[in-house]
Amino acid sequence: MTKAIDTSTNGPGDLPEDPGSGPVPARAGRRKRTGGDAWSRYASALSTPKGLTAAILLVLLIGVALLAPVLFPGGYDQQARGALAGPSAQHWLGTDEFGRDILTRTVYGLRTDLSLILLAVPVAMVIGTALGLSGYLSKTLGSVTQRLLDIILGFPGLILGIMIVLVIGTGWLALFLAIVVAGLPGFGRLARAGLLGEEQREYVMAARVLGVKKSTVMTRHILPNVVDPLLVQASVFMVVAIFIEAGLSIVGLGINPPNPSLGAMLNVGARYVQSLPTYVIGPGVLLLLLALAFTLLSDALNQVANRR
Repeated sequence: MTKAIDTSTNGPGDLPEDPGSGPVPARAGRRKRTGGDAWSRYASALSTPKGLTAAILLVLLIGVALLAPVLFPGGYDQQARGALAGPSAQHWLGTDEFGRDILTRTVYGLRTDLSLILLAVPVAMVIGTALGLSGYLSKTLGSVTQRLLDIILGFPGLILGIMIVLVIGTGWLALFLAIVVAGLPGFGRLARAGLLGEEQREYVMAARVLGVKKSTVMTRHILPNVVDPLLVQASVFMVVAIFIEAGLSIVGLGINPPNPSLGAMLNVGARYVQSLPTYVIGPGVLLLLLALAFTLLSDALNQVANRR
């Protein structure tokens, strides 16, 4: 009777054991990937100078955004007597055209931007990855999704966002959908490229020959080996998402007033930049810090992924 071969413990770098010849050595340059290995790699990325700088900036920015109701209990729409007043002890960056504190609105605008980025980018990554890996379950489905992603890729992110806003109207949801849709091609094509490479690995072909379910092969062998470039892409796309929000808001298609966002404040502040330059300094600096933080984070993750 032929002895059944158990592949449940085989990792991405392991071949199934032949009962007649003993264990087969793992392919050179590959080893089993575990959750502990992944977390240790990501921790090492944050220990690099770029990763540490990015982590400090993000902790500070996210912390300030979360504490906005505590730091400014009056809210972002509280009006004072003087409109377009210069910096003072009460209003460090001055007041806007309605007498509202610019610093308060800037911090709340940071809160709005972070909520968009930290929600929309992971959603885009999950959906885009699922579309890119769909070709493993069905070749036809994979071809259809790739053509769909190619069509989306043909539109610049800002133009695509304008089209979405014109269909469903301005607001947080429109910006969210614009960022998600703009991110799908990058994640989908990257996942597709990883899938095509992993399909030719010995451990994947061995699992298929032994009748292992496609879903099991996907979750245990293919997906763990494409997650690193996807995380790098996520951190890169966060920078793109920042400028999609800012670009749509600057042309008047962003967050609806009186809700603040950094891009919307730049749009309004540009009208008063000569008389009150501090109107645009705060939002501009925070946008640059956000972009710098995510750029440094992507570089750190990329270095770790390349060393794997």
